Amino acid sequence: MILNHIWGLYTAPKKEWQTIEKRHESLLYSMVHILTIALIPAICGYYAAAHIGWQIGAGEPIKLVQSSALFMAVAMYAGLIFGVFALAVLIQWMAKTFDSSPDFTQSLELAAYAATPLLMVGVVALFPVLWFVVLAGLAALCYSVYLLYSGVPIMMNIPEEKGFIYASSVVTCGLVLIVALMAASAIVFNSGLGVEYIS
Repeated sequence: MILNHIWGLYTAPKKEWQTIEKRHESLLYSMVHILTIALIPAICGYYAAAHIGWQIGAGEPIKLVQSSALFMAVAMYAGLIFGVFALAVLIQWMAKTFDSSPDFTQSLELAAYAATPLLMVGVVALFPVLWFVVLAGLAALCYSVYLLYSGVPIMMNIPEEKGFIYASSVVTCGLVLIVALMAASAIVFNSGLGVEYIS
């Protein structure tokens, strides 16, 4: 069943990583997982931007016209999927340094399941108050980092000491990747692609 590891990642992450490592689902399974989970922030972000409005400070909520909100949601969806695949490539590329040789499917499983809390927290966009979304996002980021640290030794079949250093390298690259995606988003947003607000 699609998404069947999510509950275990929240209740017993190490045990769930061991289950994932033993089963090693297909590349298609991992792709369907990430394509499905990435819909959560895209759909919730669209609805918040077009129908609820973002509350920033004490002013009136800021809304976008539906076409602009849809464009931003599609761009966000593509960016999130690209980010997870890029993280999987980085995980596989760095593995040789740590005496591991995962295939791309293993690397994608690790990236997809570690990123799951960060993507699922997109549901908080339905309460689009900036401080609340930022706090929830930080909590989800912390849990995603924890999942990565607990999953690397198991998924990559390496000792925990090496796993800690490996995971630290992946986290560093992941944070750089997040900043790069945010910068790309800001460039696209400010490039004059006609984002229209509802006055």
